[in-house]
Amino acid sequence: MIDILSYTFIQHAILAGILVSISAGIIGPLIVTNRISFLAGGIAHSSYGGIGIALYLGIPILFGATIFAVITAIIIAYLTLQNRERIDAVIGIMWSAGMALGIILIDLTPGYNVDLMSFLFGSIIAVSLNDIYYMIVLDIVIVALVTYYYREFLAISYDSEFAQLRGINVKFFYTLMLVLAALTVVAAIQVVGLILVIALLTIPTYIAENYANRLSTMMILSVIFAAVFTLSGLTLSYMYDLSSGASIIVVSIFGLIISKIIKKKK
Repeated sequence: MIDILSYTFIQHAILAGILVSISAGIIGPLIVTNRISFLAGGIAHSSYGGIGIALYLGIPILFGATIFAVITAIIIAYLTLQNRERIDAVIGIMWSAGMALGIILIDLTPGYNVDLMSFLFGSIIAVSLNDIYYMIVLDIVIVALVTYYYREFLAISYDSEFAQLRGINVKFFYTLMLVLAALTVVAAIQVVGLILVIALLTIPTYIAENYANRLSTMMILSVIFAAVFTLSGLTLSYMYDLSSGASIIVVSIFGLIISKIIKKKK
């Protein structure tokens, strides 16, 4: 089993799993405490439009997905801040529009030979060195911004009206949070796919909530749980020749069930 660590693609997969766990573990609690998991799901699925644009224009897929996801996050932030009562409709429109655009552009792309299933369900063993660099930069940006603006994120997460009265620019930090979520989603697509990405962002956080009474503690525990689930799922997928993304989420769900059982016994 130790011999597989000598393979470059396995090394990349392990490193990618740890790097994505850091970003997902930090952003996940912000998404959950702000109750916008479905909103992040809309960003994830609409990013498929960026994949379609990238294939059609012949530009790097990661670049196309990133730009499209960030633009989508900004649009969703603007529309939901203007009319929160229609947030479900806004998410649904952006979700379906992005997916439809991506599918049409892929259909119009002549002779593409990219395995699109890897974007839907993830393929961690196909992570490239450029993807690793993207994840490293993303983690540095997220850790720096969340650390520096921790009090602002904490304030808007638990009482946005009070934060507004305290002079915090709620609109700016809400938009920034969605942009960071969009960047995390793009990175996580490489690991678990856009269909399963929300599970990676939320399940470790749901478990961490049982053991944390502070947002910062929840983030640290979420990072640890996400890393354990990701690496365990990767090992399971290699041993039994299973889909890596699905294996990671199955292990995460199993971990959630175990944590619920332990909590009930206590």
